[in-house]
Amino acid sequence: MIKNKLRTARLEKGISQEEIADLLGMDQSQYSRREKGVTKISKKEWEKMALILDKNIEEIYEKDSQITINNDNGSSGGFYSNNHYYVADNESLSHINNSDIEKEFLKNRIIELETRLQNLEKKHSS
Repeated sequence: MIKNKLRTARLEKGISQEEIADLLGMDQSQYSRREKGVTKISKKEWEKMALILDKNIEEIYEKDSQITINNDNGSSGGFYSNNHYYVADNESLSHINNSDIEKEFLKNRIIELETRLQNLEKKHSS
């Protein structure tokens, strides 16, 4: 799940992903994966980011919530959300696809794609 609070605080502070990554001792792609919710952020990293962004941890912290649905070959699949793994059979998979969890996942994916598009537009207009 994209860390929107973290991203917003970073942008408000006027810090690029590359700059915050450097301050955290990692490269930009490592930081980007954390902000996108692909890589879990450790407690120590949350503390460092809060310090860098002049925020309390509570102002930037968002829980990890990842979804993985494995049903490419018609077999049973499952998803992981909020530290719980759920198994879904073919009949209930359509119910999962319409759930609030799936909607949140898709909403965050749209935000991620819109951000990437804006960045591409900025590059091409320069």
